[in-house]
Amino acid sequence: MTLRVGMVGLGVVGAETVRTLQAHADLIAARAGQPVKVTEVTARDRSKDRGVDLSAYRWRDDPLEIAASPDVDLVTEVVGGEGGMALAVAEAALGSGKHFVTANKAMIARHGARLAALAEANGAMIAFEAAVAGGIPVLKALKEGLAGNRIDRVYGILNGTCNFILTEMFETGRAFDDVLAEAQALGYAEADPTFDIDGIDAAQKLAILAALAFGAAPDFDAVETSGIRQVSSLDIAFAKELGYRIRLLGVAARSEDGVEQRVSACLAPASAALARIDGVTNAVMIEGAPVGESLLVGPGAGGGATSSAVLGDIVDIAAGRGGRGFGAEAATLGSLQSTPISARHGAYYIRLMVIDRPGVIAEVAGVLGRHGVSIKSVLQHGRQPDEPVPVVMTTHETTEAMMRAVADELTALDAAVEPPILMRIESL
Repeated sequence: MTLRVGMVGLGVVGAETVRTLQAHADLIAARAGQPVKVTEVTARDRSKDRGVDLSAYRWRDDPLEIAASPDVDLVTEVVGGEGGMALAVAEAALGSGKHFVTANKAMIARHGARLAALAEANGAMIAFEAAVAGGIPVLKALKEGLAGNRIDRVYGILNGTCNFILTEMFETGRAFDDVLAEAQALGYAEADPTFDIDGIDAAQKLAILAALAFGAAPDFDAVETSGIRQVSSLDIAFAKELGYRIRLLGVAARSEDGVEQRVSACLAPASAALARIDGVTNAVMIEGAPVGESLLVGPGAGGGATSSAVLGDIVDIAAGRGGRGFGAEAATLGSLQSTPISARHGAYYIRLMVIDRPGVIAEVAGVLGRHGVSIKSVLQHGRQPDEPVPVVMTTHETTEAMMRAVADELTALDAAVEPPILMRIESL
């Protein structure tokens, strides 16, 4: 027997997957229990040199032909996109009983439960390890190694682009826009970096993690999402002085009322493991019982890391151990009871730019006091009479609803020159 693979997409990840299947054919066959061979491929541009020999494979101009081909047992999709052709290929492949492997986080975050049900109905397997944290086998850890645990919280650094930017800002003091331009030049950020820096990429990954952790269908719309655009070098410096590092974190946690899911720039204690993860590296912390804490760290993106996850899924399926995509029968994947972000309970960082004049600090403190928010610390350096200066405060634990009310009232102060910057302080 030979597992015959059809490749939809031959970009960095697709080409690297084909290259590795060729180079490690004997090793993969031994681990899979049978040979694994590519038989058909497709991509947008047939003439492009991808640095890998494709001459032995049948080229299909229409990806749906691969999904319907009798010479393909497993379809691998590395094109991306929430819907469109990627979704059509997934539905066609699974509908015809073909196994399906994808790196497509957007599609799984939106349609994953339905595709898992389609796979089960047609005796096929679906796998998407590459959709979350690249080369870190975090989904496998949740489905297999930690299957006997009750997971209470899963959180981490899920976007390498944002982590690179925040690391560089911390180490060099440079402005956000300057470091973003460097990330684009290095290929860490797209020409349009919206999905990365606005937290959307991380939110898609968090929705999948939460589904695996809590036994539910992924619900991307339930993830409270913001990014790092508002983080300035001032905030980086103040956070450092206060003993924190700023990180874009995705957090999914059980609460008394359900599950809280959020992605945002936040302050992490400098001593915390995640605060020390620098550059484009990803890291995921899983908290459960009886395991306690389990930290997984590794490359989060790139051809090598992502193709490694794709190959792992292919080998698992070839060996007959692919199992269910979400670790449970699709029919059991209910909806998560979402905890509103307004109920989030914790400490906060707030920076306000104000005209420096007598009584301003007392006025700001009065706003927090009226909303029942207790101040933990205050930072203000230097004086520039009648010029804007930063005032930074951290709070004791309070609710998100109260802090948003505080932010609204502070924005309306005569002395305020711009809306305040508000960030959560996470206890990690």
